[in-house]
Amino acid sequence: MSQRSSRFLIIVLAGVSCLVSPIRAADVQVARAESWMVVSVSKPATLVGNEILARGGNAVDAAVAVAFALAVTWPEAGNIGGGGFMMIRPSDGRPIVCVDYRETAPLSAHRETYSLSESHFGHRIVGVPSTVRGLALAHQEYGKLPWRELVLPAVRLAREGVEVDQGLAESLNEILAEESINDFPEFVRVFSHRDGRPWQVGDVLIQPDLAKTLSQIADEGPDAFYMGSVAQDLVHEMESGGGLVTREDLKLYKAKIREPIHAHAFGCDVYGPPPPSSGGICITLMLNMLESLDIEDRERWSAESVHLMAETMRRAFLQRALFLGDQDFVEIPQRLTDPEFAAKLAKTIDPDHATSSEELARQAEIELQPEPMSTTHFSIVDSSGMAVSNTYTLEYAFGSRVVVLGA
Repeated sequence: MSQRSSRFLIIVLAGVSCLVSPIRAADVQVARAESWMVVSVSKPATLVGNEILARGGNAVDAAVAVAFALAVTWPEAGNIGGGGFMMIRPSDGRPIVCVDYRETAPLSAHRETYSLSESHFGHRIVGVPSTVRGLALAHQEYGKLPWRELVLPAVRLAREGVEVDQGLAESLNEILAEESINDFPEFVRVFSHRDGRPWQVGDVLIQPDLAKTLSQIADEGPDAFYMGSVAQDLVHEMESGGGLVTREDLKLYKAKIREPIHAHAFGCDVYGPPPPSSGGICITLMLNMLESLDIEDRERWSAESVHLMAETMRRAFLQRALFLGDQDFVEIPQRLTDPEFAAKLAKTIDPDHATSSEELARQAEIELQPEPMSTTHFSIVDSSGMAVSNTYTLEYAFGSRVVVLGA
């Protein structure tokens, strides 16, 4: 990468706490490259990204291909039926941008449509899927290779099969062992081993229906998903299961290019996604707090440093719960990215004692909620210095658990 690009950081997180998958020390690998780098949770998807870059594609081309591939190889979170955010740093001097392809509520939904006690699974909980439109917008504005070439590797993986690794085997076996999964027979049919036994490392997962769907998206473009035969299948599934998503919802959905959150911390320019993502604001608030605490003067993994990082995270997430939302509907306080406000928050940290998260939530009258591990991230840098940082999600592991019949 050039000197100009060596002092910036791109962050994209749907909500800063989301994880790719359980991380253990033994899982951590260090890799170096001279030309480009593709990093994802799935080796087959990562190889697809490398294949696209070797063919002359840029980082956005590779990101589109990796995202479609992950829908095949990491179904717990990789998707064409969810949504997310893509940060793009062009190498030609154009500004850094965020592609917002977050799901939206169906048109028929209103403030009182869902209750806190309502199930998080099933047709009724499904939002308007937005990943395909988001990937198409990124490709339209920044891609080089033809769209079809970027989707076909995922078609091949779905049709010929993916070798199951330890992570995928554990993910599939865990979800299929849940008693409630039997309420979703198409899910069970698609993801169960053909011999009726648990998945093992070395097995092959074949998804012919998904291959058909991806082939239509490759040949007909994103409109196949939102106005074509795929849309017809999706709407029929919603109607048969009491879902709210309609053909009009699909037709009207548009991804957006937004100006990112931009901050300066520790001598770096930091870029992150703006609301409705909380990632950019939360990271900025945390870094501003840590800078005011002079954390760079402390040993990196000392107890003191870890304590300060944890305490800044508690306070940032409290502000997230209190104030962050979709900026198209709510006003976000400007002070959340102000270094002076961050410094005031940092002064509430006791350097010798941990704050109670439960007490902070109680004082703010916020009910603590568990964070589902249902989101995946990948990062790509190409040989020209273009960088992509993408997080997309199904909200919960395997999302609503609804699999569109035959798709």
